[in-house]
This record gives sequence, C-alpha cells and structure tokens, in this order.
Amino acid sequence: MVEDSLSPALGAPGTAVIVTGGASGIGLASAEALAAVGRNVALWDIDGGRATAQAGAIADRFGVKALPVAIDLTDIAAYPSAIDACRATLGPLGGLVHAAGIVDTGSLEGITPQSWDAGINTHLRPLALLTQQLYADFAANPGSAVVGIASINATLGNAVNPIYSAAKGGMLALIRALADRLARDNIRINAVSPGQVQTPMMQPAVDNLPEGWFERRILLERLGDPAEIGRVVRFLLSNEASYITAAELVVDGGNISSQRQ
Repeated sequence: MVEDSLSPALGAPGTAVIVTGGASGIGLASAEALAAVGRNVALWDIDGGRATAQAGAIADRFGVKALPVAIDLTDIAAYPSAIDACRATLGPLGGLVHAAGIVDTGSLEGITPQSWDAGINTHLRPLALLTQQLYADFAANPGSAVVGIASINATLGNAVNPIYSAAKGGMLALIRALADRLARDNIRINAVSPGQVQTPMMQPAVDNLPEGWFERRILLERLGDPAEIGRVVRFLLSNEASYITAAELVVDGGNISSQRQ
C-alpha cells in the first residue's frame, strides 16, 4: 500500500477493533487510543461489569461505538457468538489486539498442569484461534491488522514466571508464522513487547518490592504508562504502519539494552 500523501493516517482504516483484556491495563489503553481516532472497539474481558463500565466511558468520551463482551478466553466455544455480536454492533471488523493475560508467580516449583494450561490458553492459544476465526473478515477489509501484546519476558529470563515467559516467547514465534500466512491477503500481524508498565497486573510487584526496584535498571528511570503502549498499538493497527509485519516493537524505556545494576 502506497499513500499519495504524508497526511496522518492513525485513524485509517476505519474498521472496528476487538481488544481482549480490554477493560483494564494495556488493553483498555489500546481501546482508548483507537477510539480517540474514531475507531469502534469491542472490549472483551472476563470481568463483564468492568467491561460494561469502561465501554460506556469510551463511548461517552470519544463518540464511537464501544461494545462490552464478557468472555473467558479459555472457553473457545464462546468465540463465534462473541465475534458475531461485534460484527452486528460495530460494523466491519479490521483489527484484533490480544492483550488479555494472567501472571504466574510460582517459579518452577509452582508449575502444575492446571496453571500451565491456564497461562498458555489465555496468552497464546487465543491469538491463533481468534485470528483464524476473524480471517475472512480481515481479508475482506483492506488495512486489517493484528497486534499481540507480548513482553520483554519473552527475551529476558525470569525465574518467577516461567509460564508467562514461555507463552510470550511462543507468541513471538506464532506471530512470525502467522505473518507468512496472513500476508497472502495483505493482513499484517505484529507484536508489542512492553517492559514494566504501571498496570493492575504489575501493581502487586511494585507494592512488594523495594522502591525503585524496576526503575534502577530502566534507562528512562520510570515505569511506563499504559497509554504509551496504547499509542504504539494504535500505530501498528493503522495505515501508518502499512509495511510493517512479523515485527516485534519493544516499548520498555530502555530496559533490555540496559547494563545498569
């Protein structure tokens, strides 16, 4: 796709976007960033009440359609009806942000078959199956794109959360594989790997570790704001990023590259 001008295109294409984990943290920030440029959004979240409240707030603030969908992503049988509801309410679907996640903190000793399945089936499996089920929509709507929220833990070793790290590493590999297939219909897919971001998922670690524990290693010397990730997600879903696919954008304030102690 070659643009005839250099006019900003963050709001194009104007198709609707499904955001998993859309009721809080990076998912919510992504939905807000997309709504700010006029794109309708669906907030999929296991917390239906919070999704409803946040969808209402987004619709009131930005004047777009925002649909709350209460869903457990480990229940793959729920996907078709949820997608149908999004299509019926929001119009043509042209984007997916997979931001839903859980964190294990039990290290190697804490891995169980149940915790393994919960982590992989929340982080990794939905990206493949949702992309599969949305493929026809995306192929029919030019400019369609997918963003998976990975993590710097896909690259950095962390003994505390091996399931989370494995799932995020798998997401990077999956995205490269899917990019090869999706490109046949000009659908793009990319990963955003945040560092330490001030989200509800991150807050317990911030509260339980010494002050400045994370900041001392980060070159910018602060935690990220979810909105800073949301803006990157919006860019990757827009025509501004029309020649970017199979890529990982690390948004970590300079963490991976840091040698600070």
